[in-house]
Amino acid sequence: MKQTAMTGTRTVAVTGASSGIGEATARRLAADGHRVLLGARRAGRLEQLVEEITAAGGTAAFRTLDVTDAADMRAFVDATVREFGRIDALVNNAGVMPLSPLAALRTEEWDRMIDVNVRGVLHGIAAALPAMRAQGSGHFVNIASIGAYEVSPTAAVYCATKYAVRAISEGLRQESAGDIRVTLVSPGVTESELADGISDPEAREAMKAYRAVALPASAIADAIAYAISQPPQVDVNEIVVRPVASAR
Repeated sequence: MKQTAMTGTRTVAVTGASSGIGEATARRLAADGHRVLLGARRAGRLEQLVEEITAAGGTAAFRTLDVTDAADMRAFVDATVREFGRIDALVNNAGVMPLSPLAALRTEEWDRMIDVNVRGVLHGIAAALPAMRAQGSGHFVNIASIGAYEVSPTAAVYCATKYAVRAISEGLRQESAGDIRVTLVSPGVTESELADGISDPEAREAMKAYRAVALPASAIADAIAYAISQPPQVDVNEIVVRPVASAR
């Protein structure tokens, strides 16, 4: 007999949970009473976060995770089910943003963005969809960007990956209507470590002005929590969150 998702406490797996939006989401969902399984590459950061969540009365566990490895992603989802009995939602949050002009020919960085931002999301879907289908319900929350709606100089490849996440999310929504919910969350400029990975001097300098006004990561966590908290028959499909002072 298939189980249906609970309307209250849910089990949520979060990728890229060691900092930024992922960390803020883990804290917010745990504070709301949900059980969270946290994944990222930095075990020390995850361990500390789990300790803090647990000390505050929340329920959390972690597993190191490389979203570019399909087998590792499957093991992460399996660990969620093994730890908490089911997986009600997967937040595909892991991402990288090493911006550069196309003429700089930083092809290794292009490949890294495609591997993490696109393949990572696909690996998450491939890992969790069978379990969600088997239990009769589930929810994917895929983190894109305002870059999924517009393109700016130095961000062509990054925006392409986020357009892809938007397309994948809409395709999954159409194919899964009836049992699986799909939410695309597209943050505007948000405080995070994303810009730390920019090695191109031109792009790094441009980012300083672009990121002068930024949302706290907790604002995106609030949007994710809102989508997850809706009753099973309500599917919040797209949320765009920008700073009030931002024109883009």
